[in-house]
Amino acid sequence: MLDLLIIVSVVLGIIALAQLIKVLELAGQARGENSWDVTDRDNKTQARLMPVFLVVYFASIIYQMVAWGKYLLPVSASAHGETIDNLMMTSWIVIFPVFILTHILLFYFAWKYSYDKNRKAEFFPHSNKLELLWTIVPTVVLSILILYGLNTWNNITTPVSQEEDPVLIELYAYQFGWIARYAGDDREFGYANVRNIEGVNALGMDSTDSKGWDDKIVRAEFHLPVNRPVQFIFRAQDVIHSAYMPHFRAQMNCVPGMTTRFGYTPTITTSEMKGITQNDEFNYILLCNKICGAAHYNMQMDIIVESAEDFEAWLGEQKEFLPIDGSPKALEVESIEVQEEATDGSASTTASIN
Repeated sequence: MLDLLIIVSVVLGIIALAQLIKVLELAGQARGENSWDVTDRDNKTQARLMPVFLVVYFASIIYQMVAWGKYLLPVSASAHGETIDNLMMTSWIVIFPVFILTHILLFYFAWKYSYDKNRKAEFFPHSNKLELLWTIVPTVVLSILILYGLNTWNNITTPVSQEEDPVLIELYAYQFGWIARYAGDDREFGYANVRNIEGVNALGMDSTDSKGWDDKIVRAEFHLPVNRPVQFIFRAQDVIHSAYMPHFRAQMNCVPGMTTRFGYTPTITTSEMKGITQNDEFNYILLCNKICGAAHYNMQMDIIVESAEDFEAWLGEQKEFLPIDGSPKALEVESIEVQEEATDGSASTTASIN
């Protein structure tokens, strides 16, 4: 009911304003004035309002910075996060003074040079010095910022070296959720294809590929060890999603039919961040930052950062995709049998494995 009253009030206000404008137009016509004519008084009034609007405009910006500045970025929790924050701060230091100066000049000229029928504008068609000044200076500044950003981007998207002993994780996006897969002791993912998705095999993994037998698949949340590099591989099932982890300054598109990657090193555990934020309910989070459908807003997954010991204990509790009992020789024999039966066209063993 309240919403209806608000809508009716707004509509009536618009109608009343339209009628008022018509009354003013009729009154002007009775005085022999046309509503579309701009008078000297109009020019002077608009000119005087320019400095007033400038003050109000800057006051509004300052208020928004004070009120909502704390929501700009959360505390950084990755090794490269400080570099990202420094890059952003450098951009602000360059952009903000230019923003202030250009707006002051904009409103100053609008006030200073408002129309005056007794003043004639000077004809000033061209200046090589001015052209060079406002072309070279922005070019140099932007080149520095772009090279700084490009170097930062290359550092954080370059694949993590195996010598650094990274945790290898695949994040699989679908409408509307995430699945995380950890590579096993062989440090390789088994083959997966969307055509293999069936039943509980949500990743479409190939059960005949022995590289994937020790992969571990988790939902709801995934864990990371603190101060150890993590190499992420991203895939998508249906549409383009975007894996966004704000506290780690990480975002990467998940594209159907291809893999993308991102790597970082967590530096603050979940329990430590709870103390920093003074929030006992805090959790790192993985979000989808691409509008991917009706339930996009709810596409998220918790991230737990913990000590290396706690991480290894948690990972040891997770089930392997296709655990095989016995020695490494038994694994080899099992793989040969599966491949032979697949070649013969028999699906009995494959079906039992799945």
